[in-house]
Formats: sequence, structure tokens, C-alpha cells
Amino acid sequence: MRTFFHGCPVFTGDQTLEGVGVLVENGRVLDLAPQAPAGAAERVALEPDSLLAPGFVDTQVNGGGGVLFNEMPTATAALAIAQAHRRFGTTSLLPTFITDAAGTWRRAVDAAAAAAQVPGGGVVGIHLEGPFLNPERRGVHEAAYVRPPTDEDIAFLLSLPARFPQGRVLLTLAPEVVGDAALTRLAEAGVILAGGHSAASFARTRSALDHGLTGFTHLFNAMPPLMNREPGIAGAALSDPRGWCGVIADGVHVHEAMLRLALAAKGPDRLFLVTDAMPPTGTDADSFELYGHTIHRRDGRLVTANGVLAGADIDMAAAVRGAVRLMGVAAETALAMASRVPAAFLGLDDLGRIGPGARADFVELSQALTVRRVWSAGRTG
Repeated sequence: MRTFFHGCPVFTGDQTLEGVGVLVENGRVLDLAPQAPAGAAERVALEPDSLLAPGFVDTQVNGGGGVLFNEMPTATAALAIAQAHRRFGTTSLLPTFITDAAGTWRRAVDAAAAAAQVPGGGVVGIHLEGPFLNPERRGVHEAAYVRPPTDEDIAFLLSLPARFPQGRVLLTLAPEVVGDAALTRLAEAGVILAGGHSAASFARTRSALDHGLTGFTHLFNAMPPLMNREPGIAGAALSDPRGWCGVIADGVHVHEAMLRLALAAKGPDRLFLVTDAMPPTGTDADSFELYGHTIHRRDGRLVTANGVLAGADIDMAAAVRGAVRLMGVAAETALAMASRVPAAFLGLDDLGRIGPGARADFVELSQALTVRRVWSAGRTG
């Protein structure tokens, strides 16, 4: 059975088209056409004042729906997190496992690999954020677990891309903690490398980019500020055209002036939105537990008792609205930064766009960019 979505403009990831509908078959886009073809086809009527856009792709999701991946590294938990974020337009995500006790990341990888095999589950790999970080830039990551990599660690990481044949493995590391030879081996094996929680110099970061680093995790956060004589990792991220940068557009993590600076430096095709979401997303909870400590939800922030930020209290639809408000971009630009651009960073060409061959992952949005309905592989829910 073919399904024809029609009745409102369609943002393809690149442009907004009027007077066309989207024909879907077997969970993928077959064509964009002004009307449904002859023959049997289920019709899905969209609100005339809506916008149909590609489903969002989030590369950094620690939790949602009351579930924290670190506390429950199981396939069930990963799928529950994906389900919690789907109501906010996210149809593909990387469950993110932050620095934790040695050996626990193996359980997280097993869980994500199992979840990634579930059709329409929304899990498209895993993001390992740490433990190879700079202790002085660890943020909320537990100091006792931050460490440099061992040969055993590298061997384990080299084996991971084969565990996700249709997905991706993203590793956030501090370039000053991992040598160039290891970076090259990991990148050549298919691990996507991002710099973060780092105080690397400009020169060190540029060398890491030469040896396989391609991204930067929550730009500006857990990094030294830009300095005139030592631009540091943030300066390298902004000035080197090879780097893709994720940003948290919640008005808390990064000042709007710095978001606009990042946009001016990188352009809209190398800057993408992330949520860095935690368990409260999709719930009314006012706290959760991390490393045995209570994290409080206060005034749009998630903070420890000492006021240290611990993830973000935001969903991707809110991040899109935040990008429009804080960066002054058009809605289409913000939507691309939540879909096509992160998909391109991950090298998942069938995500983040509406066109022939793409997965039929859609979000129907109001003019205020609130979510009305979501489809994953052409199915609601």
C-alpha cells in the first residue's frame, strides 16, 4: 500500500515546496508529486497551515521519558528514550553514554546495538561521550572515571562500527588526551570523532583534524573561552572548514551572540542542533539522579547542588524555536540544522531530508513550530 501525504507545504531539507504531496511506499519516499497517482493509495491529509518537514536527527541524547541511559544501559531503555523524544519530532537519535565506571560502556554498546536492530525504533547508533576527556574540562562527568585510553580501549572501539552496519558510532574525546595515531586508526575504522570536554590548543586541535577528527561536541561548553593569542579548540572548530559543530540553542548553555558568531563562522551547513537531553524531557519531573547525586530542574536548567550544568532541559522542537529566536535564522534554516545537517555529519544520507529514497520520517509542524504529528518510516507513533 502506498501512502500519499498532502495538503500543506513540504520542506525537503533544502527548500520549501508548495502544491506537492509526498508519496511513500514501504517506509521510504517514492516521489514528490502534485497529486496522488492512479491506483490504491491511502491519503493522509495535513493541516493547510502546517509545514511537513524531515524528522529530526539528534546526535546527543542522554535520556528522556524519565530514563537515563547511563543508569539503565539496556535496549529497552534506549528505545524508551527514543520514544519519549519522538513526540517532539525526533525520529532518529544516538543514545548517549557519558563517562562511567570501566566496563559499563560495553553494556551500553550492546544495548544500543540491539535497539538499532528494531525497525522504526529510532536508535541509529551510539554516542560515547568520554571517558577520554580533560579532567579540568569534565563538567558534570565523574572525575574518578575520566582517563586516557588503553590499548584495550582502542581495540574495543575499533570493533564497534561493525556492530552498527546501518548506524554510526560517535566518540567525544579531548584531542590532547588521545594521540594522532589512535585518532587515525579509529577514523579509518569508521568511528566518528568529535572534540569536546577539552582544553586542547589551536595547534593540537588542527592536528587532530588532520588525523580524523570531524566534529565538535556542544561547541563552547566545556571548552576554554576564545582568546586573541590562543584561539584554542573553539577557535579551531570555528575557523577550520572541515569541522562540524553541534550547539545547544536553549539560551542557557551559549549566549545568543556566540551562537550567531558560530553561525557566521561555520555557515548553516556545518552547524547543527543537539539537545544534550536528560531524563526530564517529556515528563514533569523536577529532578533525577546522576552518579548518585540529585540533579535539579530549575528555570530551564538542569544543575547539581553546586550549580554545575548537567545536560539540557530542552527537546529538539524547542531547539529549533530557540535557533530561530536566538540566531535570527529562518525556520527552514533551523529545521535543516535539526535534520539534514546532523544527518550529513553522521553520513546517513537517507535521513534528514524528504526526497526519493529517503526514509519516510516526517514531522508536521504548526506555524509556531510546535509538533502536531510525527511519522517514522511512514508510520505514526
